[in-house]
Amino acid sequence: MSTRADTALRLLIVDDRVEDAEALASGLRNAGIAVRPLRPESDDDLGRIIGSQSPDVVIAARNSQMLPFAQVMQRVADSGRDLPVVALVDTLVEADYLDAIQSGARAVALRHAPQQVLACVREAWADRDARRGLRRLEARVRETERRCDALIDSSRDPIAYIHEGMHIRANAAYLEMFGYDSFEDVEGISLLDMVAPQHVESFKALLKSLSKGEPPPPRHEIEARDISGNAFPASMEFTTAQYEGEPCLQVVFRRREELDADLVLELEELRNRDQVTGLLNRPAFLRAIEDAVDDAAQSDGQYGFLMLEPDHHQHLLADIGLDHADDLLAAVAEHLQTLIDADATVARYAGHTLAILLRGHDYHATNATAERLRAGFADHVFEVGERSSVITVSIGGVQVGEKIANVAQVLARATKAMESASGTGGNRCEVFDPSAVDRIEEERIQAWVARLRGALDNDGFVLHYQPVINLQGDNAAVYDVLLRLDGGDGELIAPGTFLQIAEDNDMLGEIDRHVAARAIAAIGQRLRAGHPTTLLVKISQASLDGDAFADFIGAQLAEHQVPGEYLVLQLPEAKVFTHLKATQAFAARIARFDGRFALEQFGVGLDSFQLLSHLQPHLLKLDRSFTDDLPNNSENQARIGEIAGRARQIGIRTIAEFVQDAASMSILFGADIDYVQGNFLAAASPGMQYDFE
Repeated sequence: MSTRADTALRLLIVDDRVEDAEALASGLRNAGIAVRPLRPESDDDLGRIIGSQSPDVVIAARNSQMLPFAQVMQRVADSGRDLPVVALVDTLVEADYLDAIQSGARAVALRHAPQQVLACVREAWADRDARRGLRRLEARVRETERRCDALIDSSRDPIAYIHEGMHIRANAAYLEMFGYDSFEDVEGISLLDMVAPQHVESFKALLKSLSKGEPPPPRHEIEARDISGNAFPASMEFTTAQYEGEPCLQVVFRRREELDADLVLELEELRNRDQVTGLLNRPAFLRAIEDAVDDAAQSDGQYGFLMLEPDHHQHLLADIGLDHADDLLAAVAEHLQTLIDADATVARYAGHTLAILLRGHDYHATNATAERLRAGFADHVFEVGERSSVITVSIGGVQVGEKIANVAQVLARATKAMESASGTGGNRCEVFDPSAVDRIEEERIQAWVARLRGALDNDGFVLHYQPVINLQGDNAAVYDVLLRLDGGDGELIAPGTFLQIAEDNDMLGEIDRHVAARAIAAIGQRLRAGHPTTLLVKISQASLDGDAFADFIGAQLAEHQVPGEYLVLQLPEAKVFTHLKATQAFAARIARFDGRFALEQFGVGLDSFQLLSHLQPHLLKLDRSFTDDLPNNSENQARIGEIAGRARQIGIRTIAEFVQDAASMSILFGADIDYVQGNFLAAASPGMQYDFE
């Protein structure tokens, strides 16, 4: 589903009142969905939006007078697009529900139940993306099949496809090996006819085992026979496959060279092993994961998958010396093998990360194994070089089953679980169980709450500063303050990982005060050093309630002798829209000591400038989506020019962030944007060393 943070939902809202439409969009934004709302005001406008702006989901009010529901559904049907519609109703009436569904709506949502509206939109969006993804995959599969067919035809390896023991496809090299002129000569002939008589019975037994779904041997050696009855030594490799939708076996025949069998096995073993640890290497392990996923999807097999890495790896290397990095990894791998069951598959996955595949393990067995491994490392003293050390590990895992039978999902879930275990202090296990998401999520959240509390109490937050550069010739120093969490071991965790948890647990207000206090102190230090600097500080809606936060800001400014004009407090447009009166009161309170405020993520509302009739911010920071691939997006170029022009008319300066290239800079300069920021110009860093001159 495309509801990740960097993907905007293009939502077409058909509702008579713009305020009701904006409330729907704001509700979705508050739930963490980036929304680009569109609202038609006429039937022609509706047709134009559907035809040219490619919305993702439509919310259509059943009682709309301006654009009746039936008219909307007809427009959607006429467009020929896969465009899901959610019917919006004030009360649930059976007849209305049936009519909406029969008209083609994907769901019916109650206007006064925002959580249900959110669920319907998420489901409609996910289903739409799944259908589009399936169509793309089908096209890619067809293209891949065509390319594979061409590769098989041109391959020098003799390759055939076998269904129920009979040939259904063979390439030119295969036909040449056995002396046939064309595939018609071999079509329908049994594979047994290619085998010398003395090997027929054993080969029959092999084919029967393969037909029952048993795994094929890596290599099967026989004596083959060509069309003239001439025998020659050959080896066969089997792979399960599909040909034109039929399940079959791919068989690769090779003439067997007279090599020493032990040498062949040794070479095969070396090809699949990591030379540092002696474990399986990544390619070999990924093949094992693919087999496990296929078995889980087709035969309800159960597997546990764990990823493990030493905690504070950089600190360990600094202690034992970089020249012992391989020794450290080899010692960890050796100890892991003493703790794991003999039938587990263990590999070096990447860098200092090891991976374990556990066959026949349900969630409880996988979780117990992970905990046993964690304890086994914590209780062990490692000898690496001349140093002795206790090495703890972070373990992340996932239960591979029918609900998560996808290689990418398995790897992503395990990696995320391991990073979370490491990020919350290390020496922990997190195993994702698709059937017990709520329990694991609660444990994860509580660990993060404890970590955030520790960061507030022990100064565990880190501030980075990104230069904000004026395009109109002003060289005053301006920085955007970016919050990071110290993850230990030199790792910094971005706020997107933890701010939602902080909001759900009423910690945003404390974080706002912590960041604002440190920013004001930094401004004071810069002023005393003769470097006046303006800092842009993000705050949340939690700081808008009452006088407490504004009074705190005033006290901090007075304590550090900082004029209020050097502090700009940023609020997201969507939050301001739903907390308008509180924002007005807040702006008035901070104005008493000349404090400034800005609207960020500006321009994605149905009528963003409507807010400016109620507020007078000092800065507008455009939503980052406007600068995404800006040189190739004429719609965003026009919108940026419009916002900059209207803001300049009423005396408000504008900022464009996430600037990615020189072409974007040229466009922004031409649009009369006042300030720009982005990694293309200067990355954020712990210090303020940018030369604005």
